[in-house]
Amino acid sequence: MPFLTMRARIATTAAGVLLAVGAPTAYATLADAAPAASPSAAARGKAYVETRLFFGTERPDGGPDVTDKQFMGFIDREVTRAFPSGLTVQEGRGQYRDANGVIERERSYELILLYPTSEAKKRDPQIERIRTAYQRAFGQESVARIEDRASVDF
Repeated sequence: MPFLTMRARIATTAAGVLLAVGAPTAYATLADAAPAASPSAAARGKAYVETRLFFGTERPDGGPDVTDKQFMGFIDREVTRAFPSGLTVQEGRGQYRDANGVIERERSYELILLYPTSEAKKRDPQIERIRTAYQRAFGQESVARIEDRASVDF
């Protein structure tokens, strides 16, 4: 019986060593097998900023939720004139912690705007006006803003 226990320990240790030594080799092989990005793929896109705004629809004062018609009217009045080249609106469900610490769940909208990085300084105040206008028009505490750099090709 002690012979089997010693044999099991040796086998377990040997397997551990083999796995430890072999794992980096396996990962290196997988990395080497991944196709490299072609030069044409890297050159395809142009440098853009992607701004995403998140609009809640429940009113903190308990008034009626912002309707789809009201929201799209807001987009027509406040967003389209600033970004006539295009935009995307998606419907969603979200949640956040309000100023009183209560978790609120609500229907929401995500607005996606794409513009060249060269226009970022010009676009920033336009985007801030959109956020402020929505907060005032619909009594919202905030409109979330996320920005990322993107490589874009149309």
